[in-house]
Amino acid sequence: MKQRMSSRAKHLVRHDGSRGDRGAAAVEFAVLTLAVLALVFTAIQAGLYFHARKVAQSAARQGVEAGRQFGANEGHGVAQAQTFLNRFGSSVQDASVSSAGSTAEEIRITVRGSVATLVPGLTLDIAQHADAPVERWTNP
Repeated sequence: MKQRMSSRAKHLVRHDGSRGDRGAAAVEFAVLTLAVLALVFTAIQAGLYFHARKVAQSAARQGVEAGRQFGANEGHGVAQAQTFLNRFGSSVQDASVSSAGSTAEEIRITVRGSVATLVPGLTLDIAQHADAPVERWTNP
């Protein structure tokens, strides 16, 4: 009988010791999965943001190069920037192009828009500009 009690006691002790950790791995996995997913989505959102900024900057540069040529004007620059955005600017939403701030000696093209986001309700706006002197003939 003593032997029987000790085996029963061993069984109860062993069973009670492992019962406290039951399901802990599933909870740890769920928490870790949420953290990893948050990091992945943050990295993707940052990539979308920086890509849209680079596209807007490239459109502004294209517009400046078109508008600064001899015989061109601000309208040529705006049109070229808009053409660039129509072709490559799918990552820049609600894009607008302006030549505000341009003078007779310098052209400035500004591209504004927003970035596609993964989080509903989050808005990330971008504004990029480029400027350069206008080409013109001068007498020595």
